[in-house]
Amino acid sequence: MALLRAIFCVLFLGAFLVSCAKAPITGRTQLILISPEAEKGLGLKTAQEILGKEPIEHDPALNAMLIRVGSRIAKAAGRPDFEWEFHLIKRDDVVNAFCLPGGKVFVYTGVLKYTKDECGLATVIGHEVAHALARHGAERMSLALLSQVGETALEATLSSQGPQTVQTFRMLYGLVSNVGVILPYSRKQEFEADYIGLMLMAQAGYNPMCALSFWERMKKAQSGRPIIYFLATHPTDEARIERLRMVLPRAMERYNSALK
Repeated sequence: MALLRAIFCVLFLGAFLVSCAKAPITGRTQLILISPEAEKGLGLKTAQEILGKEPIEHDPALNAMLIRVGSRIAKAAGRPDFEWEFHLIKRDDVVNAFCLPGGKVFVYTGVLKYTKDECGLATVIGHEVAHALARHGAERMSLALLSQVGETALEATLSSQGPQTVQTFRMLYGLVSNVGVILPYSRKQEFEADYIGLMLMAQAGYNPMCALSFWERMKKAQSGRPIIYFLATHPTDEARIERLRMVLPRAMERYNSALK
């Protein structure tokens, strides 16, 4: 049994070493155990499911704006292998947007009250496209897989201690891995998507200052709602705005270069 565990650890370490990737623009080292092909396939399947059940907004002016902004962000992303699509979902009660692996972008009409204009929309699309470019979804799935493998291995080690010990371990392991690893990792990804998105909108010719205005509007809209930061998957609006202010000079340099 000990030999099998040792062999497993060596194999898993090998997978770890060959699965390291780097996030675009930031250069952060990532562990991704899922192939780009599998990730894109999942994105396509999910997009088809969404289009089959969500109400689509057909307003010509709104869709023209979405495609106009989205196309500029997509060009700045420099991923011709992505099959870019931009869809507007008619849900005024939902403030959300996302980009699936492979470039399928969905924006809910509820977020438009906060974007206000094309520059604000570029902030949202840039952020969501950044998640797809950095393969944050695949990274999260890989982290969950790694966590599950660790739990299984430790359970096997503790199995001789009795069922009560294993049950207690499961509860504590789930709590510690979620709060200590997975949630902070999600916040790290959000900050990274903010930065990459800022650079994308700057490259696309949208003033990065718009991002601060957008998040200030979001902060105002959510005022009065308490948040427990260390249990949150997203950073607080205050933390997000502070980080954006720190990297804004670099984004402005890219923006000014793009205008030349």
